[in-house]
Amino acid sequence: QVQLVESGGGLVQAGGSLRLSCAASGRTFSSYRMGWFRQAPGKEREFVAAISWNGDRTYYDDSVKGRFTISRDNAKRTVYLQMNSLEPEDTAVYYCAASRRTYESVRISEYDDWGRGTQVTVSS
Repeated sequence: QVQLVESGGGLVQAGGSLRLSCAASGRTFSSYRMGWFRQAPGKEREFVAAISWNGDRTYYDDSVKGRFTISRDNAKRTVYLQMNSLEPEDTAVYYCAASRRTYESVRISEYDDWGRGTQVTVSS
């Protein structure tokens, strides 16, 4: 099991940028596939981005492709989500998640450990 703590959320104007961080505990962080999800008020949690154990493969939902970048630093046990050109529709609580699967996944059910989330609010 790995403990995850997100940070970096906040209030930003449309067109602005934020960088989310997710710090993980545990010595096996580098073996986990990592993902970012988000949940807007009144909506279901949805996939945003995922990254392979060594960062050589990344995946994005179409709604954020070209604007968001997921990355990781295994030495620091941290995964990042750089969010540019933010839109009001990006307003949500953003969650970091870790998966023990041997493949990257967009499915919530295939992630084993979750952080508590960080709020991102984009004003128009």
